[in-house]
Amino acid sequence: TPAEAMPALKRLGFASVINFRTAGEEGANIEASRMAATQAGLTYIHIPFGAPNAEVTEEFLAAIADTANQPAYIHCASANRVGAMWFIKRVKQDGWDTDRAMAEAEAIGLRSERLKAFAVGYVAETR
Repeated sequence: TPAEAMPALKRLGFASVINFRTAGEEGANIEASRMAATQAGLTYIHIPFGAPNAEVTEEFLAAIADTANQPAYIHCASANRVGAMWFIKRVKQDGWDTDRAMAEAEAIGLRSERLKAFAVGYVAETR
């Protein structure tokens, strides 16, 4: 999310921004986004990952479970990472069944078979 979008996110009622992009991604500009979010009164949570892993997932689940961070605006470059993490959140924290959670994750933008496999595997391994 570009730094200039942060005030609008605050006006829309978001409490936090969760960013999955890595600093090396084109156009990511993490520090400018962090500064703009802070100036707008948003909590900025940077959980960078290219390939998903349990550590990143646990960090996201803790951040999204914290009511002080809700509602959260969650983003990456293509919505694939957002969809995968949201699928896990829906099943693990909200008690959704995997079919319903996957339908929503795909609507959000989850298309990567690798990320789908990670998300489904994570949920199955941590039940």
